[in-house]
Amino acid sequence: MIAILKKEFNSFFASSIAYLVIGVSLLINGLFLWVFKNDFNILNAGFADLNSFFFLAPWVFIFLIPAITMKSFADEFSSGTIELLKTKPISDWQIVLGKFWASLLLVVVALIPTFTYVYTVYSLGNPTGSIDFGSTTGSYLGLLLLASTYTAIGLFTSTLSKNQIVAFILGVFITFFLYYGFDAISNSLGNNLTIKKIGINEHFKSISRGVIDTRDIIYFLSVTIFFLFITKIRLDNE
Repeated sequence: MIAILKKEFNSFFASSIAYLVIGVSLLINGLFLWVFKNDFNILNAGFADLNSFFFLAPWVFIFLIPAITMKSFADEFSSGTIELLKTKPISDWQIVLGKFWASLLLVVVALIPTFTYVYTVYSLGNPTGSIDFGSTTGSYLGLLLLASTYTAIGLFTSTLSKNQIVAFILGVFITFFLYYGFDAISNSLGNNLTIKKIGINEHFKSISRGVIDTRDIIYFLSVTIFFLFITKIRLDNE
């Protein structure tokens, strides 16, 4: 698994994928949080928090993470290298997990520069340091769990087609539906909380409040494991 992880992670930086992902992520967040005159602009918020960033990040991830994962298996299938890979002395689970951790690690690398936002808000607070670290820590944990779920979904959709663009579109659609779709259904039914809790957004918001509920963690881990499991089944059938 480690060999697959290193190979996949290095391949991101050997091409333009890693630089595009990190650059686009920082550009989009930077423009909305610090430049554009909108409701997300931290400088216009009047209080020291990163709620705008943690609201935007899941939506940015909906597009960025499928862009990272779309080639994981689609490229292997289209080039025929998947047969060669499966002849190696590694199991299908090791292949899936190696690609999963490599993609997730790239997302973590893309998140690291955003720690400068925390320092900036910390410095701009009045008095200095008036930032809710509990909520901020919970939100970053929520983003990490969210990213792991999106990554697992992206890997699965990458097994559904040899075409990377198709894999990307399917990844965006499924992540969007799981993140917001159940909220929309719930609202149309008079704010049904049971339906809302099936979706990702409700659990992400819960963790973002700074309260680490094991039910939310179990939810993210369960969805992640489910998509990794069906990805492994798809790989078995190829």
